[in-house]
Amino acid sequence: MNIFAIPRPLPVDEVAETLHEGGGVRIERIISCGQASPPGFWYDQDKDEWVVLLTGRAEISFADGRRVVLAAGDALFLAAGEKHRVDFTSATPPCIWLAVHGKLR
Repeated sequence: MNIFAIPRPLPVDEVAETLHEGGGVRIERIISCGQASPPGFWYDQDKDEWVVLLTGRAEISFADGRRVVLAAGDALFLAAGEKHRVDFTSATPPCIWLAVHGKLR
């Protein structure tokens, strides 16, 4: 598998592929092509998540009012229980994320 390979045509829905799972950790590759969280929806995960945006641009907002703009190469730590949402992902180029879920702190 090539982490940068994107299905053609571009998927309508976000794609999440588990690359590894074990020892309390899950590693995913996520492809976003313009998708965002539905209005009023907040992620409130029970595990920590560390993400790095490999390609594309994205914007994440938090329930406390913070907002983070990500470009290729930027990483972000999302603590368990930290309410957040995806406000924007670029379609050109598509976003490729590498996400690590688990007890990370």
